[in-house]
Amino acid sequence: MKNFSKQLLLMAVDFCLVALSYFLVIILIRDDFQEFLRQPIVFHSVLITGAGIITALKIVNFYSSLWMYTSVKEYTLGLLAGIGAVSVMGVVAGYLSEAFLGFKYIFTSGLVALVFSMMVRIGIKVIYQFMKGYFKETAGAQKNLLVVGAGNAAAIAIRGILLDKEANYHIVGVVDDDLRKRGCLIYGIKILGTRDDIISICEEKKVNEILIAIPSISEKDKYDILNICSNTSCKIKILPKTMGISGKIKLKTDARDIQIEDLLARDVIELDIDDISSSLNRRTILVTGGGGSIGSELCRQIASFRPEKLIIVDIYENNAYDIQNELLSTHPEIDTDVLIASVRDKARLDKIFKKYKPEIVFHAAAHKHVPLMEDSSCEAVKNNIKGTLNVCLSASENGVKKVILISTDKAVNPTNVMGASKRVCEMIVQSMNGRSETKFAAVRFGNVLGSNGSVVPIFKKQIEKGGPVTITHRDITRYFMTIPEAAQLVMEAAVFANGGEIFVLDMGQPVKIYDLAVKMIKLSGLTVGEDIDIVVTGLRPGEKLYEELLMDEEGLASTKNKKIFVARPGQFDHDKLVADIDVLMELAVNEDEQAIREKLKELVPSFKEEARR
Repeated sequence: MKNFSKQLLLMAVDFCLVALSYFLVIILIRDDFQEFLRQPIVFHSVLITGAGIITALKIVNFYSSLWMYTSVKEYTLGLLAGIGAVSVMGVVAGYLSEAFLGFKYIFTSGLVALVFSMMVRIGIKVIYQFMKGYFKETAGAQKNLLVVGAGNAAAIAIRGILLDKEANYHIVGVVDDDLRKRGCLIYGIKILGTRDDIISICEEKKVNEILIAIPSISEKDKYDILNICSNTSCKIKILPKTMGISGKIKLKTDARDIQIEDLLARDVIELDIDDISSSLNRRTILVTGGGGSIGSELCRQIASFRPEKLIIVDIYENNAYDIQNELLSTHPEIDTDVLIASVRDKARLDKIFKKYKPEIVFHAAAHKHVPLMEDSSCEAVKNNIKGTLNVCLSASENGVKKVILISTDKAVNPTNVMGASKRVCEMIVQSMNGRSETKFAAVRFGNVLGSNGSVVPIFKKQIEKGGPVTITHRDITRYFMTIPEAAQLVMEAAVFANGGEIFVLDMGQPVKIYDLAVKMIKLSGLTVGEDIDIVVTGLRPGEKLYEELLMDEEGLASTKNKKIFVARPGQFDHDKLVADIDVLMELAVNEDEQAIREKLKELVPSFKEEARR
């Protein structure tokens, strides 16, 4: 009812504007306008013109549009509909010349009325926006915002902020690298300069937050802009690549905080989708540890290639439950079974392999936390070493085509039990090759950003709590890769596997953890040493200052994918290795921690514990 009353009011305003237009047109055209205006045909003409314009605007739903959100398209449609109406009314009046004024009066007056109507609407909208912006600026406690980018997304974001009653932002300006746009306005907001001016603008305008509003930005440009922004004290938000430009953007919900992945400046991974698809499509795939960080991402990406069946094996029911629900939502068409089982239980694995007959197995189940395994080496033996042997034997005995082990750079010249145990896992995989039709291979890579226990989520929590941010050594470095990157390259390595290989992923340049902490603090809008401290706690047991991806004797060969290399296959006596693992298991059952370490050193000569702190 309220909306109908509002529409009636708008129609009445338009009718009054038609009458006013006739009055003005007649005054301008006729010298005898005072006498002329008293004639009945003037009143008749006002009625027919007003009725025609109002009917036309009603037909195109012009009165249903909210003034504050009416677009150029809607104004254009209304104007064209009105012009069409007055043209028709003018022609009709020409045939009824005794009852109405001629075409000249009706068309001219109608056109003037339409222009008046549009101008009134636009004028009220402009005044409203100005007053709203003025009161927002003077309301206090606002955040000064600088927008990077002057394309469609930036314009929509700016418009959304200006219209959002809850957006407590004052947009100080825009920067864009297109010099032709400098000095131009976007919804009244001036383009002040380019990315090179960001620091000076932030200082001059006392900017609190920066919005990078370029969803299509390249990784290189994003990295360069973020490096500039990190030299300010501003908090930074970004519109993600997946941002759909639907006509409205709300900063609070659509923009995300900067993630550390944004700072890696990594090249986009190019995958041979056809090769991966032919390897996984309509195949039965099994993933151990499928609820973990890497395992769950593997499941997500494998599901996108539409396997015949996906079997997820995990001992942790909460993780398994989460990935099951996610896949039921995102890929309901995939036949997925989630099984609670431990890789330590060979009999259980045998039953699973016999029932489901998987063709490819990705073995991601493992204990991976270095400090915990230093204190519980018996568990590293049971889960990592014996678990891997169980998976490989069950696969070999049940006709699996390929087994891909997820390994780690900590297996190279290990200084801790976890790394040594994963090196033994690699040895198991290589020793199994050639003993059956099953092909075995391992994929080795470094730290995965955002995975459970990764330094990045730890830093985020510490920053959110106000610090301090803790690092173990100021000079410690690590290789990093995102979870999706790692999963993609693991799948492609599986395509390349012919048996016995250790594939090494290109991790880019190692990152200094101290520098990582500093950037994360700065990108949160905080200052190191003032808002939040960085505390050096000392290296943990078994922790290295730097990690390696390759042992000296392995060498590297390239593959079709420039991000994947293959190490020279090692030769190991399988029977002797199994006998040594039996000894390790006996020591693990007896919880003889020191004897386990000594046996691991015998199996992995490069295991040097003197690096422990």
